[in-house]
Amino acid sequence: MKVKKQEPVTQEQQQPRSTRKQIFISIVLLFILVSATVLVILYGKGYRFGFQQGEPKLSKTGILHVTSLPTGAQVYIDGHLTTATDNTINLTPGKYTVLIAKDGYYDWQKDMEIQREVVLNADALLLPKGPTLQSISTFGVESAVIDPSGTKLAFKIASNSAKKNGIYVFDMTTRTFPVLAGQSSSTQLVDDTIDTFSKAQISWSPDGKQIIASTEAEPNNPTYYLLKTDGFNETPQDITTTLQSVTDVWSDQRKAQETARFKSLKPAVQNYAKKNFNILSWSPDDTKILYQAKESDDMPIFLKPRLIGNNPLYERRDLKKGAVYVYDRKEDVNTRLIDSIDQMCDPTAPNCKVPFTWFPDSTHLLYVNDKKISLVEEDGSNMTTIYAGPFLDHYVFPWPDGSKIVMLTNLNNTELAPTLYTVTLK
Repeated sequence: MKVKKQEPVTQEQQQPRSTRKQIFISIVLLFILVSATVLVILYGKGYRFGFQQGEPKLSKTGILHVTSLPTGAQVYIDGHLTTATDNTINLTPGKYTVLIAKDGYYDWQKDMEIQREVVLNADALLLPKGPTLQSISTFGVESAVIDPSGTKLAFKIASNSAKKNGIYVFDMTTRTFPVLAGQSSSTQLVDDTIDTFSKAQISWSPDGKQIIASTEAEPNNPTYYLLKTDGFNETPQDITTTLQSVTDVWSDQRKAQETARFKSLKPAVQNYAKKNFNILSWSPDDTKILYQAKESDDMPIFLKPRLIGNNPLYERRDLKKGAVYVYDRKEDVNTRLIDSIDQMCDPTAPNCKVPFTWFPDSTHLLYVNDKKISLVEEDGSNMTTIYAGPFLDHYVFPWPDGSKIVMLTNLNNTELAPTLYTVTLK
């Protein structure tokens, strides 16, 4: 029996097979790539594959991204320990109580509403239960005034010699942390050899480069001096006769700054704010307005469609006359801090004492009330008392990086003049 000889496969016959194989592999790789991309997108939107009643099901969830400072805190969702910061959690849509806890720190808690396919952030600033109290001056300080940038403190010393007494400026951005008077971080602007500057009234220029100091050697006959703030003033400039022109220039500068900020608002918001806002201050990043409501009213929604990713549970668009609010101009979110303060006043007036001061992060505020210093979030949540000891009202200032606060106190020692202390927060 003859075996039929198999013809060898020619190169021309091999080429179609090789081409078909390459095309098949390319199609498979493309399918895997597209499938992986779709799965990543669905995962990022909060879709999760699971089993319900024994059947496979793809469900929509929302994502809660949880962070804390300091890190490594425990995260409880509706009372159940779920994870640790920093992490993300997939949750079915609905309302939850989120609690973040760490030993040695006050708990952080907030109600949050999770929405489908939306990432919601929970950023917790945890405050220590036992903050460090440290003196940063050895001499008695009469009073202190912070500059418009929030980085420098002007203060007066009146308990020493004429050469040591006077007006000083302390730069809080310096890395060193020495005792104030006579050290490198503080600059003496003027002493008491020419006039009693240790008893002067102090006001900063809008740019923080000059100070007006008013002394009163004779009753109802003040003298006004213009001081530079970068060094000692050998011959302080007497501007008593030209005071009005200097203050007019400063007033124009402040008005120009305020006008520029106001123009950053949408026209509809500008019109509403003029009618209903008694603006107390702007946040350091100029994105939020702290204000007192002039009248009771319902604030309309200015941003349509609304931004996703906001927690709606703390928004208050019902204005109550006298209540204090924070308006976020970028996200068109309005929240209430407290129901009222004692008076409706111009924050630039000397007798107007606003109990709130913006924290450097623009998301928290210092609240000084009832002999306590508290830190509160911009939506009014997590109001935490950080100091409840003795201090002088209206002399409480945040450190530029938010790591501490500065206050004026004698710690209830009536034999000592008040001096500057810091309370460490981080």
